[in-house]
Amino acid sequence: MTKIIINIGRQLGSGGREIAAKLAENLGCKFYDRELLNLAAKESGFCEKFFEQNDENRGFLRSLFHMHVPHISDVNFYNNNLSQENLFKFQSDAIRHAAEEDSCVFVGRCADYILRDRDNVVNVFITADTDCRIRRICERNGCDADTARKIIEKGDRDRATYYNYYTGKTWGHSESYDLCINSSRLGPERTEEYIREFVKQSLKNPPQNPPQPSQREGA
Repeated sequence: MTKIIINIGRQLGSGGREIAAKLAENLGCKFYDRELLNLAAKESGFCEKFFEQNDENRGFLRSLFHMHVPHISDVNFYNNNLSQENLFKFQSDAIRHAAEEDSCVFVGRCADYILRDRDNVVNVFITADTDCRIRRICERNGCDADTARKIIEKGDRDRATYYNYYTGKTWGHSESYDLCINSSRLGPERTEEYIREFVKQSLKNPPQNPPQPSQREGA
C-alpha cells in the first residue's frame, strides 16, 4: 500500500496531539510527536536533552551555556555541529527518514514544510475555542484559568516563532494547510473521524494542476 503522511499543526490546548494519536492508530500509521526527539538524537549522536530544550522553541540557545547536560563529552561548543540550525537539520533528517520507512502521523515540528515535496501528504491544522483550550490546560496542569491563559499565549507564540522562522510561512494560516478544523465544534472523537475521512478522500482525489489559459482565453 502506498505510504501516507499526515502532518498535524495544532494550537496549544486544542486536543491536537490526542486527535493525531487516535488518527495514527485508526489508520495504522506510526505516530511521531516527542518520539522525534529520540530519533533526532540517534541521527546526530547528541544527547536527547538538547533536542528537548530546543523543541519548537527557537530561543533555547540563549540559555544553553547555563545548562548542565550530562553524558556529553568532548563537545566544543564553538566548533561543532551543535547550532540552532543544525539541531533543526538533524530533526528534519529524522522526519524524512521516518517518512521513507512507514506511513506516519507527525505532530508539529515543521513536518509539513520538511515533507513538502512528497506525494500522499495531507496537512491539517487543529484549533479550538479559547474557553475549551483554557479548560483543557487547567485540567492538564492543575492550574487556574489566568495561568492557563498565559501558558497558552506563550506556547502558541513559541510555536509560531519557530514555525515562521524555519518555513518562511505563517503558523496557523489556512494557506499552509489542506484542512483547518476547530475541534470544539465536533469534539475530539468526531474531529478525528472527520479528519480521517478527509484524508481518505483527499488521497483518492489528489489535487489537479489548474488548466493554463489558452491565448484566446487570455486575450
